[in-house]
Amino acid sequence: MPGDCVVDQTVDITDVVCPVTFVKAKVALEELDDGQVLSIRMNDGEPVRNVPRSIRDEGHEILKLIDNGDSTFSLIVRKG
Repeated sequence: MPGDCVVDQTVDITDVVCPVTFVKAKVALEELDDGQVLSIRMNDGEPVRNVPRSIRDEGHEILKLIDNGDSTFSLIVRKG
């Protein structure tokens, strides 16, 4: 479990490329209730640069970005 957050759902978007990465993350967020937390596992590079910004623009809260040490990151998001 990442840090001190209780993660309600996890989605792995390492198998897709932008812009589908954000679409998959957005769909997963839509399935949650406001205030719930989603962990999004994504590849380093373009997804790490673009997905957090897009999610923030949608009104959600970025709690943390964790480097998994294997060229992937876990983005922890609270649905807004």
